[in-house]
Amino acid sequence: MIFSESNVPEKVVIIGSGPAGYTAAIYAARANLNPILYADEPRQDGAANIIPGGQLMFTTEVENYPGFPDGVLGPEMMQRFEAQARRFGMRVMPRMITRVDFSRRPFRLWDSDDQQIETHTVIVATGATADWLGIPGEQRLAASGGGVSACAVCDGALPMFRNQVLGVVGGGDSAVEESTYLTKFARKVCLIHRRDKLRASKVMQERAFKNEKIEVLWNKIPVEVLGESKITGVRLRDTVSQQLSTLELGGLFMAIGHTPATKFLAGHLDLDDKGYIRLKEPDRTSTSVDGVFCAGDVADHVYRQAVTAAGMGCKAAIDAERWLTEHGIE
Repeated sequence: MIFSESNVPEKVVIIGSGPAGYTAAIYAARANLNPILYADEPRQDGAANIIPGGQLMFTTEVENYPGFPDGVLGPEMMQRFEAQARRFGMRVMPRMITRVDFSRRPFRLWDSDDQQIETHTVIVATGATADWLGIPGEQRLAASGGGVSACAVCDGALPMFRNQVLGVVGGGDSAVEESTYLTKFARKVCLIHRRDKLRASKVMQERAFKNEKIEVLWNKIPVEVLGESKITGVRLRDTVSQQLSTLELGGLFMAIGHTPATKFLAGHLDLDDKGYIRLKEPDRTSTSVDGVFCAGDVADHVYRQAVTAAGMGCKAAIDAERWLTEHGIE
C-alpha cells in the first residue's frame, strides 16, 4: 500500500522526530514542501525506551536552549516543536521506517506496517540513543528525573546536582570529559570504571588525574541504582574480587557511548564504524546518496545537543529545498 496521496511521490520525507526532525519539518513546511514526518513509535530497544520526540522526552528541566530563560521541561519543549511544525502543515505518521530503497528514483520507503511511500528527497533525523547498563533502578530514575542522566552538559548544572557527590560511569574520552565538566558544580565526582586503566586519551587522563575533585574507582561495575523518587547511591561490584559495596551519590551520569539509529540504513548510506552517517561535505547535510540528507545526532557524535540538532535540521531542509529546485521538482 502506498501512502502518498494519489500515488504522487512526496517532495520530502523526514524520518525521525526530536529537535532535528521537527526543525526540518518547520522549514520544509514554510517552504511549501508539504513534508511528512515519521515520528517513530513507542517501543523498547535493548535497555532503553524509545518514544517519539527523541532524547529530550527523557529530560526534565532544559535550561540551556535559547528562548527559555526560566527553563522548560523536555517533553513540553518537544510538544512546542511539534505544534509549530503542525501549524505550517507538517503531516505526522506515528510509525517508524524499517527499510529503504535508494537505488531508484523516486526513493522508496517502507514503514513498520509495511506500507510503502515514494519521495524525491529524504531527511534522516533518527538520532542516537544513549547506551545504558540495563540495571535495576536505572531507567526508572532516568525517566522520572530522579537523578540519573546520560548527558552531563544537558543536566549537570541543574540545582539538584550542585554541591553533590556525583558518579560518572565509563572510561573513555566522553566519561573523562563529562567528569571534568561536572566538577564545576559537584562537590566531588566519582569516575566509575570497570577496568584498571582508562581508555581515554593520555591528555584527557592527565586532566582527570590532576583534578582534585575527581576520584577514579577502578574495577567497579554498577549493578543497581538505589533510591525511590531520587537516587541515593549505587551498588557496585568489584570486577576482581566480586565483592559488593554501596556508594552514596546525589546523581549518576552514564557515559558509556551512544548508538545511532541507522541499522535500517546499512548498505544504503555510507556509515562510519560506529554507525553514524558520514557527511559528503563537512559543512552541509548531504550524504553519500544524492537527494538524501541528514540532521542531528544521527551524524553528530561530538556535540549531541538539542540546539545543534535543531540547527542541522534547518540546514537539511534548506538543502532539500535547493535540491528539489535544482532538479525542477515543484
